Amino acid sequence: MKSVALLLAGAALALAGCGDDGDQATAGEADKPRLVVSAAASMTEALEACGPEFADATVSLQFAGSDELAAQIRQGVEPDVYAAANTTLPEELHKEGLLSRPVEFATNELVLAVPGDSEINSIDDLTGEDVKIALGAEDVPIGSYTRETLARLPAGQEQAILDNVRSNEPDVKGIVGKLAQGAADAGFVYLTDVNSTGGELEAIELPAELRPTVTYGAGVVDGAEQPEQAQRFVVGLVEGPCADALEQAGFGPAP
Repeated sequence: MKSVALLLAGAALALAGCGDDGDQATAGEADKPRLVVSAAASMTEALEACGPEFADATVSLQFAGSDELAAQIRQGVEPDVYAAANTTLPEELHKEGLLSRPVEFATNELVLAVPGDSEINSIDDLTGEDVKIALGAEDVPIGSYTRETLARLPAGQEQAILDNVRSNEPDVKGIVGKLAQGAADAGFVYLTDVNSTGGELEAIELPAELRPTVTYGAGVVDGAEQPEQAQRFVVGLVEGPCADALEQAGFGPAP
């Protein structure tokens, strides 16, 4: 577990550097307030596409595991918007007085991801002795969704798959990286993450009885420097350029 000091230091560096155009900003951008958005790593491509279209502020994006970003907020870091790959963390922050009432804004699908030339065709192929699997860490949403799925398998099959886990990654991009590097033969990620690889990875659909409900939630952080712009950004995740970007990336609508 990271120390409080490391969390604060890392968060401060990320918030200071991410999305900052420095001297290259135009005069119009310089006149806009800066809106800091902390979002789940699985939203990277969609928010990078729509962020520049947000008219009310210059959007600075910070991506990491939803749990890490929530921990930063609990330790005093105050981005304007927090968007997570589940609803549990936003609801917890809301109950702690650290986030406005969360808005559900998108859904996703948990899939089994493999390299394009893989001989793995289903979850049943993950029990072989030579199979290397990458999962998300238990406390990050992708890891929680994955373990929820595996728990629905027969106990022996679940354990055989867990025995083949070679890494527990802090966010979904870490799993994608392990697959791309050849360090893992398979991993559980979101469908949108496979879509973003341009065919490098293949998505294998999980049986309906195994699939978890993956719903994203967002809210305005208590103490946000730009609360009005933050609220408009959150609304825009449901309807607006960011909602369109999420749909194009493969996200589903809120339930």
